[in-house]
Amino acid sequence: MPPRGDPGRGRGGAPRGGGRGTGGGLPAAASTALPGAHVQVVGVRRSGYGSAGRPITVSSNFFNITPPEGNIHHYDVISPSEKTLPARLNMDLVNHLMRVEAVDIFTPPAVYDGRKNMFAPRELRLGPNGSQEFNVSLSDDVNRVSPGENSGGRGPRIYKIRLTKVATINPEVLQSFIMGQQSHNNTVLTALTALNVVIRMEPTMKYPFNVRSFFTDRETKDIGSGIVLWRGYFQSVRPAIGRLLVNVDISMGTMYKAGPLTDLCLDFLGRPGQPQLLSPKRGMPDRERIRLQRFIAGIRITTTYTGQGVQKTPRVVKKLSSAGANSLSFTMRDGTTTTIAQYFRNILNRPLTFPDNICVEVGAGALIPVELCVVPKGQIMRKQVPPEKMKDILEFAMKNPHDRLASITNGLAVLAYGQSQYVREFGMHVDDTVGPINLPARVLPPPRMRYGQGSPQPVVNSRSRQLYASSSVRVDKRFFRPATIDRWIVVVYERQQHFTQQSAQDVINGLVQCCCDVGMRVNDTNPMVTWQNSQGRIADQLRQAGNECFQKTQQRPTLVVVILPDNANDIYTAVKHFGDVTVGVATQCMKSSKCYRAKAQYYANVCLKINVKLGGINTIPDPQSVSILTDPRNPTIVMGADVIHRAPGSEGRLSFTALVGNVDSDTAKYIATCRVQTSRKEIIEDLGEMAQHILGMYMKYRRNFEKKTSNIAPTRLIFFRNGVSKGQGQFEEVLDLELKALREACKRLNINPKITMIGIAKCHHVRFFTTNPGDADRSGNCPAGTVVDQVVAHPVEFNWYLLSHGGLSGTSRPAHYNVLYDDNNLQADGLQSLAFVLCHVCARSTRSVSIPAPVYYADIVCNRAKNHYDPQGGINLSDTATHTNTTGAESTLEAYKRNFKPLHTNMTTLMYFS
Repeated sequence: MPPRGDPGRGRGGAPRGGGRGTGGGLPAAASTALPGAHVQVVGVRRSGYGSAGRPITVSSNFFNITPPEGNIHHYDVISPSEKTLPARLNMDLVNHLMRVEAVDIFTPPAVYDGRKNMFAPRELRLGPNGSQEFNVSLSDDVNRVSPGENSGGRGPRIYKIRLTKVATINPEVLQSFIMGQQSHNNTVLTALTALNVVIRMEPTMKYPFNVRSFFTDRETKDIGSGIVLWRGYFQSVRPAIGRLLVNVDISMGTMYKAGPLTDLCLDFLGRPGQPQLLSPKRGMPDRERIRLQRFIAGIRITTTYTGQGVQKTPRVVKKLSSAGANSLSFTMRDGTTTTIAQYFRNILNRPLTFPDNICVEVGAGALIPVELCVVPKGQIMRKQVPPEKMKDILEFAMKNPHDRLASITNGLAVLAYGQSQYVREFGMHVDDTVGPINLPARVLPPPRMRYGQGSPQPVVNSRSRQLYASSSVRVDKRFFRPATIDRWIVVVYERQQHFTQQSAQDVINGLVQCCCDVGMRVNDTNPMVTWQNSQGRIADQLRQAGNECFQKTQQRPTLVVVILPDNANDIYTAVKHFGDVTVGVATQCMKSSKCYRAKAQYYANVCLKINVKLGGINTIPDPQSVSILTDPRNPTIVMGADVIHRAPGSEGRLSFTALVGNVDSDTAKYIATCRVQTSRKEIIEDLGEMAQHILGMYMKYRRNFEKKTSNIAPTRLIFFRNGVSKGQGQFEEVLDLELKALREACKRLNINPKITMIGIAKCHHVRFFTTNPGDADRSGNCPAGTVVDQVVAHPVEFNWYLLSHGGLSGTSRPAHYNVLYDDNNLQADGLQSLAFVLCHVCARSTRSVSIPAPVYYADIVCNRAKNHYDPQGGINLSDTATHTNTTGAESTLEAYKRNFKPLHTNMTTLMYFS
């Protein structure tokens, strides 16, 4: 969809503002140029640059790239009468076409994206109509190279490929665009797509690839369960202010372990070296077979029974047999019946070593014994990674800033832009000799945070927010509005031999002491403690414990503290459903391994959550630090919205949406609402109803609790939308549908706040590195508050990068902000400061977080949405269940909606999600 101009969104008129110059050799005027007033944008046109904060110089993982010297010729690639083919097969077919079938037409060679688009540096001779159909077979290509496969034919199958000329692109349009004199239209988008296809063509033909990344086996890690991690490289051409850049970053691919399929299966089951366990006769449980089938379905295998070593044509595994080769029979051409094991022994003279083991089904129902299958290397696993492997993945993926930058720089040798025939033929050049670019940044001052009465320092710098001083025994701050615990109980699901009465008493003493230290009142210092069987019905056990408490004290507990063993996700879900949905009582779970002999700081962190779950407020930003939010003449509501989808491979499943907003004047107390909607749909379907609920609660709180008599309704609505991407056309959809829903919600309430809508993205590959070691924090990262809105920012749109949190491990990732709509006419400094302050009001942390608190909360609410389903209700929320037909998916969605239980009314005004 081409961008549209809208004075309300683009704010029109003469651009305002100034800015600093830039490092990296580009003239300051080019780095801080503002787009022309005639330029149309999706969202808000940049009107200036921020100037607040301490200036520093950082480097970033971008490299300068020059656009092509000549025109780019764009072609559609169509495979008539063919279903959608894998991108790898498409690449092989087109590569064969260019290098074997029609060399005279494709000299020099074109580049191809694996789907629909081909770009050529010279016009292809396709006849007078600019279109031609080719017949392509891979069987005679002796030089064919396909990563992870042995070279060889795929058989005599012939594929039809039609090429049709679409357009000729003059690269000068990119020059006008990066200088802010050209609107972002389809021509610009296609030109950028072409450049990305050019730089990716060479590695795509050599290595396994996944959209914008490719992977090599130069650095790998076997993490068990049949999974091997490969180091990869991401690359993407980006328009920037006055220049074109290529963003290069390291990435990671999860691969199936290469070698005998038997070994892969046993590794996944955690039983290496025990092939007899793949026999249903010898006790292979059906549930394990189904779990294994989900893991390997779709994997390509080769076979070893042809008498020529490994058979070269890969075949795709569909499913696993429910019986062994000795028990599976089929009818041969002569009408006789034989088993799979007999066939291989008598007909192919290849007796099986494990004839009772299962088989894989490939193609049109052919069955092959597992022991005769081999897994070629380099196959990307597109399934959800087991949760227990996430620690290994994070260890492999994380690198400190110095090592990450070194790895990126070393990766340029793998990318080898200067040696790419395609890059040279298009007349492009990547300046990778001088290293990553340098650019100006600013470090915003941290906001001051206000704490409660009795604190030694009621107002403190946000960098000094630990509740306890360094001695770990002296309380340093008290909550701004501490809650009261009237009656509470402790329920332990760890065995009493491991978590004794004394252990439970230590937890009680630690919590009570910490609550008192931070200002909370605990009226019951000797709560009832009960041990429960984790195999029982959790809801019944918790209800019984609550009833016992009532019988003894004549009071219902207002807080249930639950001690969990490790790996107790099912118990946790049941506890939260019971507390948040069924009875409406605050619950606080703690792992026994964490709270056993815990120190005061641990209990302080637990109190952060308990206080807000009971209606308290931990801290608020000092009004002088964020005047946009605290102006009494302009009451402001801040909302955060998010959508979460199920794991890859679970098509047809539900998606969850969440909207979170503040109800108080200090933007510290938030409420949430959650829905279930169509699978994989990014736009929030029920946003109007959700926003109306939040807005109504905001006005009710101001009227009834804050006792406001005027300015009850908000005059400003700041809406942060998480997870939307311009590249997928989602900015336009958000503006068309979600902005409309917000306006309609306001209209139904007879209010008319001015709306500012900001998109936030964290799934990107932009990183910043300090050039002066003295500017780095203790982790070696750029300090919290680092903001970048020059050089690498968008040439016409109002965006910036903000690194709002201090680093702990690895390389910190900044959040990317895009202003999509702005009725409030806010300036760069004001919006950047607003976002930074909101990163400090997250109740569950004493540090600033990576994104504004309402968005941070919305992400949590989405992830907790499964708690709205009764654990005993029979709804399957596993990430492996799939629905492949539309009718089944629709009926399943309706079932999910029917069974989605609303929050208990007690919890609708509380931060139960903290």
